[in-house]
Amino acid sequence: MTTRSAQTSTQTTAPVVELDAHDLTPGGQAWCPHPKAGMSAWNSHPRVFLNLSSGQAQCPYCGTVYRLKTVPAVHSV
Repeated sequence: MTTRSAQTSTQTTAPVVELDAHDLTPGGQAWCPHPKAGMSAWNSHPRVFLNLSSGQAQCPYCGTVYRLKTVPAVHSV
């Protein structure tokens, strides 16, 4: 007889960091670890640059999602 133990999986949500245009490189990229993500560069993964042309990107090392902040539309009357 074979017994199976129940496996529990904990699903964690990746942190989401919203960035302004001034948080990006001159080429429009974000980098991880980013100061706004609350990670120290000295004890984290290697720096990677992320393309935000679609509005968001996810770090392949830690899973942090970087998203461009949406600017509210200004309506003139």
